[in-house]
Amino acid sequence: MTRHEEPSAGVLESRNTEGRVIALWRWGLLLALILLWELGARLGWLDEFFFSSPSAIFHTAVVKWRSGEMWRDILYTGSSTLLGFVLGTVIGSALGLAFWFSRRTALIAEPWLVVLNALPKLALAPVLVILFGIGFSSKVMLAFLMTVVVAAISAWSGVKAVDPALTTLMISLGARRRQIFSHLVTPSAMPWIISGLRVNIALAMAGSIVGEFIASDRGLGRMIVYAGTTFDLKLVWVGVVVLSIVSVLMYLGVVALEKLLSRRWSDGQPAARS
Repeated sequence: MTRHEEPSAGVLESRNTEGRVIALWRWGLLLALILLWELGARLGWLDEFFFSSPSAIFHTAVVKWRSGEMWRDILYTGSSTLLGFVLGTVIGSALGLAFWFSRRTALIAEPWLVVLNALPKLALAPVLVILFGIGFSSKVMLAFLMTVVVAAISAWSGVKAVDPALTTLMISLGARRRQIFSHLVTPSAMPWIISGLRVNIALAMAGSIVGEFIASDRGLGRMIVYAGTTFDLKLVWVGVVVLSIVSVLMYLGVVALEKLLSRRWSDGQPAARS
């Protein structure tokens, strides 16, 4: 008999049933919210000028999509967010892992990381837009700055959590620093790095959108600002709804990536440490 027994068919069926019930409740609540919103707008419970209605928002979105502007704005915002997210996560994680090679450097840099993490980086958005221009690069830079420090702190926290006894054991067995780093430090820190992905994708999106709010020639943030200045509140709601959908899709993508990386590193750690 194995140490961890497989769940019985009854337990699996119970879990599947519970998952279906939860999913039904989630989608049911969303549908009820949309129906109440539409009903409230039609019956005059809500001011349709300010709150619009789901049907009017959908119609405006279709018109905007057919014009070809919607998908270009989605692509612009999504690209700057993902590029800033990837650059910030990779560079920040590499920086945090590199601190293992010099503890003195890490101790000197750690307070600066804390200060940079607490710094309201979005307040620097006007400066960055002026410095890098109103184009794509300033949005990527904002998304990068929002994520790089968080990734570095997560990686360094994982490095500090490495068991010193395992390090001593590998040294006694003749392992070099490079081997200790690749076979012990990096696998041990990966769960910390992976756990910060969900936070970082939201921060990257916030940085990209704020950059578009300040100055941009395209993007969902620019569309929302333009619609607000022209009092086209239906278009504002279109931007908010589409931005929400894009954010959810990116979040789900990161969750899937997180599960994939967690499975890979959890499977690889025993082999790497043996």
